[in-house]
Amino acid sequence: MKNRKITLILPAYNEASRIKSTVEQALAYFDGRGHQCEIIVAADGNDGTREIVREIGSRRPGVIAIGNEYRGGKGRGIREAVALAKGEIVGFADADNKVPIADYGKIESALAEGVDVVIGSRGLADSQIEQRQSLHRQLGGQAFGIWLRSITGLRLRDTQCGFKFFPAEVARDLFSRQKIDGYMFDAEILYIAHKLGYSIREVAVHWRDDGDSRLNLIGGNIRNFRDVLRIRNMHGRLSASSRAVHSGIKVANG
Repeated sequence: MKNRKITLILPAYNEASRIKSTVEQALAYFDGRGHQCEIIVAADGNDGTREIVREIGSRRPGVIAIGNEYRGGKGRGIREAVALAKGEIVGFADADNKVPIADYGKIESALAEGVDVVIGSRGLADSQIEQRQSLHRQLGGQAFGIWLRSITGLRLRDTQCGFKFFPAEVARDLFSRQKIDGYMFDAEILYIAHKLGYSIREVAVHWRDDGDSRLNLIGGNIRNFRDVLRIRNMHGRLSASSRAVHSGIKVANG
């Protein structure tokens, strides 16, 4: 899959202290592997993140900043970025580099096999967690995962890792249907893909928690539980017959 054009989306909220290094590391990685790279930073907030990205873009074509001063949500930012993406492969990663961009090599192998949705996972036997979340967040995440699987039927070990990639046409189909602006957009995208019959594979990644969660533990989790029910209600009637991309390739979920 050499010389493929890749669009990497970096959702960000007030990430001025880290965005320059994240963008530069991604550019160096994809340049080194012979890929063309477009980077879209979907940056909300007022700390200068967008201005930093635009300065990089003045020297490096294909580095773009979008977003607003108000916080529109990670799901919304990625949805708007996908609509602008020009790459053959479209994906997103956390702006704070929780998963190192070098792990894209594992993603690339699965995409080359024809998998429609390839997601980084912290829950596989060979996943490497360098810095774990606090114990109460781990327990909360486990409980939430049980709830999510019971409601959506998704049989995935990790829906929330922010490292996911798609062939461009699959990304456009999924995100044109996606509506959740907040954290549960990951689960929504995967549920839509599952209902439409797209193949999904989890791949083990390195992951490190930076302790900078923006999720309010009480109010945020109440909203997340509510959004999971919304996801099922909004998309429960989808089926493979309504998907926009018919590749003819089926790969069993990993």
